[in-house]
Amino acid sequence: MMHRRSIYATVVLLISCVQSTHAFSSVSSQSARSAASLASSFNAKTQSTPLSLQYQRSLSIPKKSPTSLNAVEGDFDPDAIKNSVSAVQSGSIKARLRALYKFTRPHTIRGTILASFAGTTRALIDTPGAIATANWGALLPRAFIGMIALLLGNAFIVGINQIFDKDIDVLNKPFLPVASGEMSERVAWFAVLFSGIVGPAIVYNFFPMMLFKLYMLGWTLGMVYSVPPLRTKRNPLAAGLTIATVRGFLLNFGVYYAVKDAIGAPFGWSPKVSFIARFMTAFATVIAVTKDLPDIEGDKAYNISTLATKLGVSKIANGATVCLLLNYIHAILTGVLSKAGTFNVIPMVGGHAALAVMLLTRFKSLEPEKLASIKTYYKHIWDLFYLEYFLYTLI
Repeated sequence: MMHRRSIYATVVLLISCVQSTHAFSSVSSQSARSAASLASSFNAKTQSTPLSLQYQRSLSIPKKSPTSLNAVEGDFDPDAIKNSVSAVQSGSIKARLRALYKFTRPHTIRGTILASFAGTTRALIDTPGAIATANWGALLPRAFIGMIALLLGNAFIVGINQIFDKDIDVLNKPFLPVASGEMSERVAWFAVLFSGIVGPAIVYNFFPMMLFKLYMLGWTLGMVYSVPPLRTKRNPLAAGLTIATVRGFLLNFGVYYAVKDAIGAPFGWSPKVSFIARFMTAFATVIAVTKDLPDIEGDKAYNISTLATKLGVSKIANGATVCLLLNYIHAILTGVLSKAGTFNVIPMVGGHAALAVMLLTRFKSLEPEKLASIKTYYKHIWDLFYLEYFLYTLI
């Protein structure tokens, strides 16, 4: 029965890969249509740090009418951004909630939610009898509270980054609410302080002290990433280690440990937990490097040293793809070489082979000189990151 479920899951995964490819193709087209108007609008707004000629050439696509009334995450259309700002200024509650949603950086929120669900599922499956005997009346509220704490921690880290990176984001990410003016710095600070205080308070009151210490480690690393004088994002190595530690190790280990504690089971480093901790830490390291690919111009203008500004798009994309491919090979070999019964072979080997093919297929479509293509490549990496959590529940 498990063998059949594994086959079905792998088929679903392959279908998801195909659908995601088509979805991101449409995103790339929409970004390309709006890119030209971005260059003229924001270049006039930032005369002291103009966009480079190469960057402007990459955006030189005939302007067309905007296809959306309001800016969404990743939307570079200045007309849509202006509409969003106007809607907030008119007092629209819906517009303010939309700005708050963008402030939380939805693509990171999705990763946090998926990590929580996958880690919870894995911990329950790994504990014999846990699903049948669990006190769901107590477990589900606890899981919900834990999810809220994680989302608040996520909002705190990405929010404080937007406050301190406002000037850079005007060039790199003008759709973000602080950079665009949809959200005032006062409101942004309120959201950050609320998240930064309530999140730790929840963990302190409802979870073991060890989890509180791990939470505060991630909280601190996320803060010093953006806040002077340390501002570790200015150092490529420190920035990479920060993101890899928080999103790769702390998040996945913390969720698994919390669930084990909630059901009264002792924590143990099972092969599957050890694997996901290794795999996702390596994956998060790649994200830490590739996240700077669409931001090269703004980072150069504000003297932010990243591997992308030093080496360029092509070298970073090539290196990132090789690293991810090696990570998938490591996953496949782990499934093949482990003791029989340790992993479900079809999702562990077949699923990771499918994702490796998906990675290479998408890499071949990258055009390093075009911003829209760079952004799509980066989104593809996040797509693979999400799909890994689906596999984690099956392996």
